[in-house]
Amino acid sequence: MPDVEFAFLADAAETPPGQKFSVLGGGVTRIGGPVFPLRHPHIALVICLAVTVPEFGREHEVRIVLLDPDGHEISGAQGSVVAQGGGDGRDTLVTFSVDLWSIAFPSAGDYSFRILVNGSERKRLPMQVVQMAGPVAPLPGTAGPPPGQDGDPNAPRRFDA
Repeated sequence: MPDVEFAFLADAAETPPGQKFSVLGGGVTRIGGPVFPLRHPHIALVICLAVTVPEFGREHEVRIVLLDPDGHEISGAQGSVVAQGGGDGRDTLVTFSVDLWSIAFPSAGDYSFRILVNGSERKRLPMQVVQMAGPVAPLPGTAGPPPGQDGDPNAPRRFDA
């Protein structure tokens, strides 16, 4: 069964098949906002599967589940991946990303993205959602809020630990 070589959350990702991938704002672990439910406009989940030669040419189901702090599913997606390999007898890595749009987090707390391959959980990614007070203050040495945070007190905020 393919294993998850790595997985992480990012602001955005581009993962063309068989090429290098690009990430903007990788390593997202916490988001926050002043009002709940908090609707986060976009987050990308980058996944790299390690596929062995005997698994080439077979369809592998990948399912992503977002669980709330109580363990209830609040969002999910699934699809399939087929790796072909290079024909040289070597295992291969398949990297892809999933764009998650307009996810609503009902309350603050510890959420978890679960990645399942062929029905078996292979990776967990924690996501802390926190309540923040009011608008974001400007960063030192800047004239306004951080890029993407226009000062709207109800806008979601992303920050890293």
